[in-house]
Amino acid sequence: MRFFSSSSSFSLTKEQNSRGSNHALLYLNVYDLTPLNNYLYWFGLGIFHSGIEAHGLEYGFGAHEYRTSGVFEVEPKSCPGFIFRRSVLLGTTNLSRAEFRSFMEHLSGKYHGDTYHLIAKNCNHFTEEVCMQLTGKCIPGWVNRMARLGSFCNCLLPESIQITAVAHLPDRPTYSVPRDLGLSALYPWLERSDSCVNYK
Repeated sequence: MRFFSSSSSFSLTKEQNSRGSNHALLYLNVYDLTPLNNYLYWFGLGIFHSGIEAHGLEYGFGAHEYRTSGVFEVEPKSCPGFIFRRSVLLGTTNLSRAEFRSFMEHLSGKYHGDTYHLIAKNCNHFTEEVCMQLTGKCIPGWVNRMARLGSFCNCLLPESIQITAVAHLPDRPTYSVPRDLGLSALYPWLERSDSCVNYK
C-alpha cells in the first residue's frame, strides 16, 4: 500500500479530457467490511469499502492520525483487510496513466487521513467524487447507503462515530453548529447540486 503526497498540481483541460488514445475502463471495486453483508446485501444494505480501479491500479481512501494524504494505491481487488465482493464498471476515462496518477495526487490533497469520518467523509465519498469528476455519474447507491442512513439517524449512533472515527490532535479547534442552522450545516453535501444523494 502506497500513500500519496498532495504536493503536485493538476488541472483537467478539454484537450486532455477529449483525447481518445489513452482510453481506460474505470471500475468500482467493492469490499465487505463485515460478514453481516452476506445477509444485508440482498436488502440493498451493507457496510462496504470501495476503491477506484484504472490503468492496472486501485486507489482508495483510509483513516490515519496524521495531516497527510489518506489516499493510497494497491493491486486491484486486493485491498488489505477487506474481503472483495464485486467490481462495477463505472465508465471510461481518456486520461493517460500519468495524467490519471496526477489527477489522483491532486485529489488526495482534499482527503487527509485525519479527516476520515465513517458517516460524512469515508472511502465511498472519495470514490463518488472520482467517479463524478471523470464520468459525471454517481457510484451505485447501495455502496454508501448505510452512511447516508447514519447521517439521518446521527443521534442513535455511538458517540465515537458521531464525533469522528479518528482522534484529532489536541491543538485543533473544535467547531459547534448552532441549532438553528439545521441539517445542511452539519452535512453540506446534502444540499450541493453536484453530490449524488440517490436511494436506488
